[in-house]
Amino acid sequence: METVITPDQLLAPEVTADPYSAYRQLRDRSPFNYVALPAGVIPGLEEPIRAWAFLKYDDVYGALRDHDTFSSVRHPLVEKAAKAALVLITDDPPRHTRFRRLVNKAFTVRRIEALTPWITTVADELLSVVGQSETDLVQYYAIPLPIRVIARLLGIPRDQYENFKRWSDAFIATPSTPSTDDTERTRDIQEMMAYFGKVAAARRAQGAEDLITALVEAEVEGEKLEEWEILGFCMLLLVAGNETTTNLIGNMLNVLAERPTLWRQLREDRSLVESVIEETLRYESPVQRLLRRTTRDVEVSGVRIPAGDIVQVYYGSANRDPKEFPNPDEFRLDRDLRNHVAFGTGIHYCLGAPLARAEARVTLNSFLDRFSAIRRGPTPAVRQTASQLVLGFWHLPLVLEGER
Repeated sequence: METVITPDQLLAPEVTADPYSAYRQLRDRSPFNYVALPAGVIPGLEEPIRAWAFLKYDDVYGALRDHDTFSSVRHPLVEKAAKAALVLITDDPPRHTRFRRLVNKAFTVRRIEALTPWITTVADELLSVVGQSETDLVQYYAIPLPIRVIARLLGIPRDQYENFKRWSDAFIATPSTPSTDDTERTRDIQEMMAYFGKVAAARRAQGAEDLITALVEAEVEGEKLEEWEILGFCMLLLVAGNETTTNLIGNMLNVLAERPTLWRQLREDRSLVESVIEETLRYESPVQRLLRRTTRDVEVSGVRIPAGDIVQVYYGSANRDPKEFPNPDEFRLDRDLRNHVAFGTGIHYCLGAPLARAEARVTLNSFLDRFSAIRRGPTPAVRQTASQLVLGFWHLPLVLEGER
C-alpha cells in the first residue's frame, strides 16, 4: 500500500529518491500551489516561497513551449539560493537567443560525431580497470566519463576532475531545511567561480582550442561578454554537462541490471540501443524539474495562476503521465518517444542533448561488448537526495559477468 503524499511532501528526501508514487497520487490535482522553499533555508527568507506544481504532460509541454508566458528569469530569492547566476537557463529572448548562438556550434551533431572516437577511448580506459566482482559503477564510471568529456571541451586539465564533481554537486544541491549547513556549499561554489575566473584570465592572455577561449573572445552585438557572463557560461557547461549524463548512465545501467532478458536481447541486436536510451530518458528522467515564472495571469487546466508566480515544471512526472504514455510505469521499447520531455522542449531544449546521447550510446555498446550479464550485487544501491532537480544514484554497486 502506497504512503499517502501531500503536496508539501514533494520536498521530502524519500520523494526526491523515488518520486513516482507522489506523481501518481498528485498528478490529477495539478496545478496546485505548495511550499517550494521553506522559510529560513536561505538568509532573508522569512516566509516560505510557494510555487505551482505542473505534473500533467500537457501542462508541462505547454509551459515549456510558451516562453513568453512562462519566463526562465528566476525569483530573486530563488536565484540567491542558487548562489550564482547561470546564463541561458535563466535567460529569456532576445538575450537567450544571442547567448545560445555563441555555444550552439560546439554541440552540433557533426562536432559530437568527431568527438565520439575519443569518448570511446575514455570508456575503454575506465572499463579496463573494472573487475567482474561488485563495482560501484557511479563512482568508477558514470561520474568520471562525463566529467572528462566536458573538461576536454572546456580545456581543463585532468587534475581538476574531482573538484569539478564537488563543485557541480554543490551547485545543484537544494537547501531544504533551516538547519542545513550552507557554509561548505557556498565555499565550493565560490571556489568554482574563482577557478573559472583564473582560467578565463589565462585564456585572454593566451588562447587555446577550447570553449573558454571561445567565450572570452566572443562578441555579442559588438561587445565582449562581461566577466559574470563568462563565469555563468562555464558553470552552466560544467554542471549541465556532467550531472545530467552521469544520472542518465546510472539510471540506464540500473534499469538493465533488473532486466537480464533485455540485456541478452541487446547483445544480439544493437539496433535496440537507441530505444533503450530514449526509454530510460522517459522512464527515469535525469532532470526531474526546472523553474519558470509567469509574466501574466494565465489559466492552466482550469486553475488561474497570477502574474509573477513561480512554476515548477516537472519533467519526470510529465514523462510518466498515462494520458501521453500508456502504462507509463512499464519499461518498453515499442513506444513512440518523440515527444518525451526529458531534455525539455522549445527554445530551452537541452543544448547538450546530442552529447549526452552519444555518451550513453558509447557506454551501452562498450558494456555490451565486454559483459555477458549485469546484475545487482549484495551491496544496496543508494539514490541521491541532495538535489530535488535530478534523479540518480550516489552509489550503484553492480556485478559484471562474462567476456572481457
